[in-house]
Amino acid sequence: MTPPLDSDLLRTFLAVAASGNVTRAAEKVGRTQSAVSIQIKRLEETLGENLFERGSRGVTLTPQGRALLVNATRIIGLLDETAASMRAKPLGGPVRIGIPEEYGYTVLPRALAAFANQHPQVEVTVKCGYSAAQLAAIDADELDLAVIFDPEQPANGEVLFVDPTVWVTSEVHCVHENAVIPVAVYERSSWCKKYAIGSLEDSRIPYRIAYSCDTSGGLKIAVVSGLAIAPLASSNIPLGCRALTESDGFPVIDSSNVVLRRNPRMKSDAIEGMAEVIRDAFRPMGAAIV
Repeated sequence: MTPPLDSDLLRTFLAVAASGNVTRAAEKVGRTQSAVSIQIKRLEETLGENLFERGSRGVTLTPQGRALLVNATRIIGLLDETAASMRAKPLGGPVRIGIPEEYGYTVLPRALAAFANQHPQVEVTVKCGYSAAQLAAIDADELDLAVIFDPEQPANGEVLFVDPTVWVTSEVHCVHENAVIPVAVYERSSWCKKYAIGSLEDSRIPYRIAYSCDTSGGLKIAVVSGLAIAPLASSNIPLGCRALTESDGFPVIDSSNVVLRRNPRMKSDAIEGMAEVIRDAFRPMGAAIV
């Protein structure tokens, strides 16, 4: 019978996974490097799986580690949400929040649902979409808060964590090995042209646009089915797929900041409570919290 998982080990695992470096993870969790290494070894022995590949530049997740990452994030998120709910005071009023599709099926829906259950008098409205649309909605007073991607260091907003964008390929189809590489892109995105396609052109990698869509879900379909490689957040890589690295000849596209933006004209206890829930939701994922 497999021993129960220790939440403390899972928190350390998340810190190492997010930072890609045991030393930085040790600083983050307030332990020594040797203590962190021992905890990771204990977790690997408990599960009977190697969770990290060790290299000269740090550590990367194995397929088993990537699978654990999803569940560990959920487990720690639920524990944090439970603790927060015990301390929470009832709130009321409207809160309008914008979220990116990348986290629309993972981190944020659970956190937003927990907030709504804890504060039934709060009217939560969610808008899912591109960062540019969310920022326009903030300016138009249609949103109180928005979680957006910003490839530059933001002048406004609170950086929740850094989620690098990488080229992703199917481990089965390996279309990145083609002479001319098929790529999937967002159909209406200046970011794709500037950063994603720009990274291929800067590296002189021959490519063709094989798939275009409006959603990250569409990009993931293109990758999983072997139609193309695609630019995805490193936290959003589908099972059976992997990030292409410099050893494959592919650069990191960018190191997008995941930023919480506020509408400065909208203030309430409910909005502040929602902002705290969002911070807590991303905390287990964060390595480079600024």
